[in-house]
Amino acid sequence: MIGTTVQTGFTREAFDAFVDSRREPPWLVAQRREAWQAFERLPLPNGGMEEWRRTDIRMFRFSRFGLPSPPTAGTASPAALLAEDVELAGRTATLDSHPLYGELGSKWAERGVLFGSLDDLAIEREDVVRPNLFTRAVDPLADKFSALHAACWSGGTLLYVPRGVVIDEPLHMLSGLSPDGADLGHTLVVLEEGAEATLLAETASLDPAASGLHAGAIEILMAPRARLRYVNLQNWGTGVWHFAHQKALVDRDGSLQWTIGALGSRLAKVNQHVALVGEGAEAQVNGVMFTEGKQHLSYHTLQHHAVPHCRSDLLYKGALQDRSQLVWRGMIHVDRDALKTDAYQRDDNLILSDTARVDSIPGLEILADDVRCSHGATAGRVDDEQVFYACSRGLTRKEAIRMIVAGFFQQVFDRITIPSVRDALGDAIRRRVREYT
Repeated sequence: MIGTTVQTGFTREAFDAFVDSRREPPWLVAQRREAWQAFERLPLPNGGMEEWRRTDIRMFRFSRFGLPSPPTAGTASPAALLAEDVELAGRTATLDSHPLYGELGSKWAERGVLFGSLDDLAIEREDVVRPNLFTRAVDPLADKFSALHAACWSGGTLLYVPRGVVIDEPLHMLSGLSPDGADLGHTLVVLEEGAEATLLAETASLDPAASGLHAGAIEILMAPRARLRYVNLQNWGTGVWHFAHQKALVDRDGSLQWTIGALGSRLAKVNQHVALVGEGAEAQVNGVMFTEGKQHLSYHTLQHHAVPHCRSDLLYKGALQDRSQLVWRGMIHVDRDALKTDAYQRDDNLILSDTARVDSIPGLEILADDVRCSHGATAGRVDDEQVFYACSRGLTRKEAIRMIVAGFFQQVFDRITIPSVRDALGDAIRRRVREYT
């Protein structure tokens, strides 16, 4: 395991100590220092910026957090929901951006699969990491949070699957946070031509009500004919600030199924982009979002069609209760030469209180002819007649609401091919539903 700084705070001194404590190659140190300079230079996002107009972070202070400190010896990781009753090919876990454990089945390691600490593999397998880390997917200088992450990431995970290797068991990764901790983990997924894998990733807090910070990124790079099923559950405690840039590149005849579950955090601002860069590529993006209390979740999605004959299908569903807020802003962008594009996006929302708010903003940017692109968005309350009907059949009002909410999300659940994962997401949402008024 790579050593880390004992200093705290996002200061120049803490950053220098952090870099000096790691035995990293010059190219990575230079990448970090460039990003740190951008972090110092870039302003904190604010409501005057169109992308942040509906997301208020005036209460956020960098001074409340610092570079991750090592967890106390013997500290256990939070419980994992997605790994229950699943036969796994491998698993990793971190706490406050520090590795806790990592394992990979020998039969996959013997076939050249890499799954483990990005911190270590960036040194040991420079041939895999250097061409792919912050080079083609996520922009490390996109905003202040992206620059902080690029400068100070640690506790990251790499999944690399060589050409033609098909992993027929899921892999699991867990990122945990202690109270007032920080997670700056980076996920890098590289699938070579014809490779196939299923990755289950989730976040969780040791204290479900404690504060914390996550500034992270996900990069997915898929060569021709690669196939990836990726389930990503954001289940931080309700005091965590969550900022993330996530991007996938899918090459010729590749197939990506990306399912997100957004249940936790105090405030989340996530950019989720999928770029189809090879003819015949396809992507299915699924989202399940549930908010309560005063949570604010903001997800911006982009389906970028760069070449002809590609297909993308995005379905987000959200449910809101109490005084919570959901913001979804979606865009389908079709480049001038991307003929025969087939793209669809839809966002449906179920409002469970009079004080919840949803902003659903689909969009199209089409520069090519001969395409099929469409979008839709809905928001509405629970049908009182459905509640009455269920109650007349012997259910309590709360049971009826839970059943209706589960049915609302079923269209997304049906797309998840692992039954235990499907059930875990459904159970997590049902436990959060309170009496509907």
